[in-house]
Amino acid sequence: MPLDTAPIDTIVVGANIITMQAPGHRAEALAIAGGRIAALGPTAEIRALAPGARAIDCAGATVLPGLIDSHCHPDMLGARIGRWCDLGAAAPADRAALLATLGATAAALPAGAWVLAYNFDDTRMGGYPSRAELDAASGGRPAFLYRRDALMGVANSAGLAALGFTAGAADPPHGRIERDAFGAPTGLLRARAAHLLIEHVQRGYTEDDFHAGLGRVLAGYSAAGVTSLHNSLATSQGIGAYQRLRAEGALDVRIGLIASGREPELIAGLIRSGLRSGFGDAWIRLIGVEWVADGSTSGRTAAWRAPYRPPLAAGEGPGHRGELLFGFEELLALALPAHRAGLTVCLDGMGDRGVEFTLDIIEALLEDTPRADHRMRVEHCCAVPPDLVARLARLGVVASSASGFAHDLGDAHLAARGPAEMKHLWPLRALIDAGVPAPCHSDNPVCDVNPFRGMAALVNRRTSGGADLDASQAITVHEALETYTRLGAWAGREERLKGDLSPGKLADLCVLDRDPFAAPPQELGETGVIATLVGGRVVHDARGLA
Repeated sequence: MPLDTAPIDTIVVGANIITMQAPGHRAEALAIAGGRIAALGPTAEIRALAPGARAIDCAGATVLPGLIDSHCHPDMLGARIGRWCDLGAAAPADRAALLATLGATAAALPAGAWVLAYNFDDTRMGGYPSRAELDAASGGRPAFLYRRDALMGVANSAGLAALGFTAGAADPPHGRIERDAFGAPTGLLRARAAHLLIEHVQRGYTEDDFHAGLGRVLAGYSAAGVTSLHNSLATSQGIGAYQRLRAEGALDVRIGLIASGREPELIAGLIRSGLRSGFGDAWIRLIGVEWVADGSTSGRTAAWRAPYRPPLAAGEGPGHRGELLFGFEELLALALPAHRAGLTVCLDGMGDRGVEFTLDIIEALLEDTPRADHRMRVEHCCAVPPDLVARLARLGVVASSASGFAHDLGDAHLAARGPAEMKHLWPLRALIDAGVPAPCHSDNPVCDVNPFRGMAALVNRRTSGGADLDASQAITVHEALETYTRLGAWAGREERLKGDLSPGKLADLCVLDRDPFAAPPQELGETGVIATLVGGRVVHDARGLA
């Protein structure tokens, strides 16, 4: 039956609509009125409801609710496009190709300008270049390669000098300047040391800089079927740029904001303002605040209970287990005022010791200020052995799971931790069975924006390189789709607005080139998006469907 609402303006017919209302629930057609779903049913019935409405005939194609990427970084990517070299796109296959790419980038820049690159992958590009190699490639300009995990990188001599990272400089708290046997910096910067350099080069970035690239970035999400996203570590400039896009009528993706704890003044302002999580509307909504508690396993910096596998990497000593980026009292002092103010606290934890630490903080927050429906989140939540699964369930914490890591970085995790640990990495089977809500995300640009590749890794328990991630933690296709639909909506406190296709909910949907339930599970990651609609408006159309 149609919902009593505005006149029907658009109908989607001839489709295989997977509504996600319940397993196996499907429809042939739906009607849209005022940006919301008015009715679902057979094609003939929906056509009869509004014979004059615009019709989008899917010719049998499969339709899903619009996908929700619950942790990604489009604002910062928007600021870097056109300024930084994307090594993921450039795809240098070895160190020689990497240095050639950097040399070409440097040659196009004025003297003294920074040579900056992101998506650097030492495991794929022949290891970290030496400081001398970077000096030669950059032609005397300061240079920095930011590793794809955004937690470490390598600088040249001019870049180190710009930060005062000399032989006599002390390591910053929760950071390290790697040094050679003579005490001279090698160029490799870990954790807070890398972040200080990033803050230095981006200090002059403005809202205009973020705005300039955001449209292009968000178009990539639309092409992947993503209609909503949660901008992790959202910056003040990015928040302003989103609002400008909306005022211009150019915002095609719904934005959830997780404000960055790296901007203390931003968090303090939110607390003073009295705004709480959930404030906003269907286009821009405040989800919470975020701090990063440990490093990355692919970069061998995440905090683990047991040491990393050999061989040791640069700067690692015997028994290397990674490190936490905060002390307990330090992080609790930052998070507690936000929690008391009604802001959902999100803490990044990747190694098992890192996840345990985030749960220690969350438990302390709840002891201070109990809140029944708190929806606090462990972001990435990669390494979760059984004791931590049980603790997540007991505390009611969201496991915001990095399915993109499983696909794109699974091989690096396997190399760092070994096959025996794989059953505890992104253990969606155990999390679901324990009743832990586990929405999934790409962490783009760290990983590919395509949600179906992350879903495929969860269903097939295989990395992009085909390595085994332990099939005991495999989930069903329906469960994988839920991680990017219903669970993503719930984690953003938007389950009444989105997550499934039912009357009254937003008309956000994507049209696929295959039925994920009919295709072999091994092909799930190859699913393509024909069209994407947001509020009934077509924002991506690869085949002229509309």
